[in-house]
Amino acid sequence: MTSGEVYTARDGGNPRSPRVSVILPTFNRLEFLRGAVDSVRAQSFEDWEMVIADDGSDGTTRDWLRRVERDRVRVLWLEHCGNPARVRNSALALARGEFVAFLDSDDLWARDKLAKQLRALEQSTARWSYTACDRIDAQDRRIAAGGMRPPGDGDVLVPLLALSAGIAMPTVMAERRLLEEIGGFDERQRFGEFHDLCLRLALRARAIGIPEVLCSVRAHDRHFSANRVAAHADWMRLYAKMATLMPEAPLRALCLRMRARMALDVARGQASRRDAGAATRALRDGAVFSWRYARLWPGAMLALLRARMPGA
Repeated sequence: MTSGEVYTARDGGNPRSPRVSVILPTFNRLEFLRGAVDSVRAQSFEDWEMVIADDGSDGTTRDWLRRVERDRVRVLWLEHCGNPARVRNSALALARGEFVAFLDSDDLWARDKLAKQLRALEQSTARWSYTACDRIDAQDRRIAAGGMRPPGDGDVLVPLLALSAGIAMPTVMAERRLLEEIGGFDERQRFGEFHDLCLRLALRARAIGIPEVLCSVRAHDRHFSANRVAAHADWMRLYAKMATLMPEAPLRALCLRMRARMALDVARGQASRRDAGAATRALRDGAVFSWRYARLWPGAMLALLRARMPGA
């Protein structure tokens, strides 16, 4: 099959648009993918379709996907790009539902997840929603909660901007039109792309949070990742962009402070690599955006000095 080819049900499918489109990207995670797909099939709410975007998986995974029950499942076969935002956007382009829900190939949903979120959205004026979640290991065993707390209802922009709260990918459901209005995922954002999406959702519409744990996020050693310096540099880009989108001066100032904070993290990372030039540039970049982080610079400068020391 060629890149972008869509595998659909042979015939007899319901031509009416489903209420919910489930977007599920995957790449060579068959040991977890089976459980993720099964958790969608087990939903008490049944008016859904699932679009699985395969980012160039190996033959074993593709063989299994070809055997996936075909009535409500479509598979988008893609050449491998390693860009999660691009893969999800490719699936979003095929979504037909009034609402879109996101699930990663290593995570799981509770049986009533879709039903409870839809009911909450129907009983409010919110255009998107999220739930609480727990964490599981590779054997589906629950592990210590940890991580950031979810924000409350309504306007969740400030806690998300300040990283005092966070929203997990598999907990979100949003109007498809709302996702179209904000332009989907930013494909230039290789890290933090989902937080970027949530920030732009929060800019556009109020959210409703469900405190009940309806999703399980898996912790394992096969997550999409990169070095911390590259990730923090991408988060610097995120906050620089957000500063241009904020409608009020205090929010723009918060974005610039967060950008400076990320620059400081980049400087520390570069110093730990003994790249004094890159660390200095990152510190200078942070100073341009916020002097409020000056109190944190002594520690970074000490690491920078150590990086300059031969044999340190």
